[in-house]
Amino acid sequence: MARKKRVLFVCQEITPFLEETEIGKIGRYLPQGTQERKKEIRTFMPRYGYINERRSQLHEVVRLSGLNLIIDGTDHPLIIKVASIQQARMQVYFIDNDDYFHRKALLFDEEGKLFEDNNERLVFFNRGTLEIVKKLGWAPGIIHCHGWFSSLLPLYVKTAYHSNPLFSDAKVVLSVYNDRFKGKLREMERYMSFPGVEKKAIRVYRKGTWKDLMFGAIAYADAFIQGSPTIDPEVNAVIKATGKPFLPFHSTETDGYIDAYNDFYDSLMPSEDDV
Repeated sequence: MARKKRVLFVCQEITPFLEETEIGKIGRYLPQGTQERKKEIRTFMPRYGYINERRSQLHEVVRLSGLNLIIDGTDHPLIIKVASIQQARMQVYFIDNDDYFHRKALLFDEEGKLFEDNNERLVFFNRGTLEIVKKLGWAPGIIHCHGWFSSLLPLYVKTAYHSNPLFSDAKVVLSVYNDRFKGKLREMERYMSFPGVEKKAIRVYRKGTWKDLMFGAIAYADAFIQGSPTIDPEVNAVIKATGKPFLPFHSTETDGYIDAYNDFYDSLMPSEDDV
């Protein structure tokens, strides 16, 4: 019997846990559609304090919690929670930490400015997701990143985690959206560093602007999807210059985009041998 192909979705937002956005809608329906097309899925997002745990029926997964991530010399407990979307028959894993994700907000303060610790929160979410996938012992064929808050995944998968057999054959797909923010994340080189990641590999991210996060993710991703009807022209040009596989924009108003995305996944993953 052939083993099912596996897709890991790492999403900045997912409906219905947050208000519906372009990314949140895709984060909700694309994993479901992918699962319905006979692939195995896992889906991760941050456990923002804005999410109502009781209404969403989140609960901690004790067997997965308990790890500490060291960021800039400080230990930060990694808490894993899970919730089910019953009508989709799928689970969502939430990366949580009391210091980073319990404020009643997402990524910006009441004035629309980036939180000062978004650099650390970004690192914690991206590293935490990969650590939990390791703990699950689940090897994805595709890792699909949605939103700038997943922009470190391509770097980490191709450097510190590449020697791990769970990730060594994974193809990283980056969806690029119109989710640009003003300002920048501070001291990215300082907070992104940990064993297995050389400083020269981080340099493309170092200024911490939205474009720098995109340029870094583009440098390490294997393939790209245009997630919004229009995307930043400079970012688009850099993507095209890589010569890597690229899927143009497909409207989410019909299920056709789910078929297009899954055909794209199939083109990147080798055929599975019988097991």
